[in-house]
Amino acid sequence: MQELSRLRMSIDNMDAALVHLLAERFKITQQVGELKAQYGLPAADPAREAQQISRLRSLAMEAKLDPEFAEKFLNFVVAEVVRHHEAIAESR
Repeated sequence: MQELSRLRMSIDNMDAALVHLLAERFKITQQVGELKAQYGLPAADPAREAQQISRLRSLAMEAKLDPEFAEKFLNFVVAEVVRHHEAIAESR
């Protein structure tokens, strides 16, 4: 049971780190959204998204993580980013 508790504490620490990393990522994507709105660029950038998916899938394979899972995760994050960018553009 002590080992289970230790492992769960490690998971909790990693989850906290992931939340903080996502928060930092969204701070940067907020700035991207502001620039896109300023220059009249579309909220979504399918070419950039495709590059990111390809890159993330490769990183996942190197890390021995299921690339399908990595792609689903990125698609979820990108959908939220695009939603934020659309909101920024609408507010201008």
